[in-house]
Amino acid sequence: MSPQRSNRSALIDGTLRCLERLPPERITARAIAEESGANLASITYHFGSKDNLVTEAVIEGLDRWLADITTALEGLTATTPAARYREASAIIETTRPHHTGLARNFVGALAKAQHDPRIRALLAAGFHRTRPAIAELLGLGSDQPGVDAAALVLALFNGLLFQSLLDPTLTIEGPRLDRAQSRLRTILPE
Repeated sequence: MSPQRSNRSALIDGTLRCLERLPPERITARAIAEESGANLASITYHFGSKDNLVTEAVIEGLDRWLADITTALEGLTATTPAARYREASAIIETTRPHHTGLARNFVGALAKAQHDPRIRALLAAGFHRTRPAIAELLGLGSDQPGVDAAALVLALFNGLLFQSLLDPTLTIEGPRLDRAQSRLRTILPE
């Protein structure tokens, strides 16, 4: 691995650690450099700005979270998409508290994306990559309806995650999530 790639990776990893423990307003370039052991100027060199670095770290963190869920599901016995979905939801519930900082900064990146084409492109590429991965993870199929179904699952996950950031009592999980989805199935046509 080249020194530049190693330094770039160290910055991503340091930023992810900052995301876990610091509120967004305290994630400064200096804090990231200290956490990563990298030179402050290397942030601009590799990413152009601290905001670009944070966005790339958020996307990397979300990809790692999905990989952790995938790994956890590999050892489970569920074979149907419905059972895999329930098991994935349970895994997400147990891992969500560890990723709260990541989620907060994801919301910030979404807001910045409206005014920054580079951030918008990075986030869009992340969604384009994640939708088929979720479709495969849940056994929904690799065709367009399967990928679209994965997009709906992702929208449900993101929406509930964002609401829980505002107030933890807004979290819907476990049996409550099952009952809510059952209610929706009663009104949505097949």
